Amino acid sequence: MELSVEQKKDLEVVERFHAELNKIDKEVRKIIVGQKEVVEQVMISLLTGGNSIITGVPGLAKTLLIATVAKVLHLDFKRIQFTPDLMPADITGTEIIEEDKSSGKRVRVFVKGPIFANIILADEINRTPPKTQSALLEAMQEGSVTVEGNTYILEKPFYVLATQNPIELEGTYPLPEAQLDRFMFNIVIEYLSEEEEIQVVSQTTTIRKVEFEKTISGPEILEFQRLVRQMPVADSVMRYAVQLARASRPSGNNPPDFVKQYINYGASLRASQFLILGAKARALINGRYNVAVEDIQALAYPVFRHRIITNFTAESEGINSEHIVKRLIEAVPVPASGLKD
Repeated sequence: MELSVEQKKDLEVVERFHAELNKIDKEVRKIIVGQKEVVEQVMISLLTGGNSIITGVPGLAKTLLIATVAKVLHLDFKRIQFTPDLMPADITGTEIIEEDKSSGKRVRVFVKGPIFANIILADEINRTPPKTQSALLEAMQEGSVTVEGNTYILEKPFYVLATQNPIELEGTYPLPEAQLDRFMFNIVIEYLSEEEEIQVVSQTTTIRKVEFEKTISGPEILEFQRLVRQMPVADSVMRYAVQLARASRPSGNNPPDFVKQYINYGASLRASQFLILGAKARALINGRYNVAVEDIQALAYPVFRHRIITNFTAESEGINSEHIVKRLIEAVPVPASGLKD
């Protein structure tokens, strides 16, 4: 059967998508060693227009990873170091009074803050008070900021990639659940294997100049985001993703016993949306044109881990959201039609 002109165009975009993704991965690997799942989840976040948190102990290259991706994609990148004395205006920008040289009159001029970039690294986001953290909310949700009653649109693509340190609690301000829910993923970065660590030490203790080849630009990223959204999903797989999220809610209809025992609040509606959107991107990245249950299960951890709020009983028994997600995957029946081709 001969393809229509529209189908041929879509096929060309898909082929270019795979070629460019392979090129991006090759460029990122010039700096980043290992962390295959972490890099994949960051790319999924970018290809779906999602914002993500990267959680890990100091020294695991969280900041380096985000900066490297921004360089490879040739996107405008700004780093905001979150501290207890950081104010909302330090992020969004502020209006100042300035003298107009041509007329001599004083006028109000808006000076843009670091939020006006394509990729924002919110470094150690949990080190600043909620008032300042909330300065990111409108930017993340609406793609704009409002200062002194004036709304300023942020250039697309726009991402907030935040980092946080899970081991230091003193002097930190946990993100409110409402703000956490706006992050697509909570990506956990772990220690490297021994061989990978040797490779990193070898690379970073010699003189080494790395140059990146040109990859996709901002408009092409937006084109790929549209491509991801066009990806079809079987009804059974869609239902499975929704059932996983619903099963995590203790207030839902007939939740599993362990959910009622250990969870205060389960995954939100956004969790179902991000599961499907992320699964579409993951399938395409892996060269498949159908979303499988495997994609949903793989992304359940980064999507759910910051949305499932456990109670004191869970804390006292050493049960965290990772354990809950594992048990949810075991408890919710898998549709036979959703298995990978």
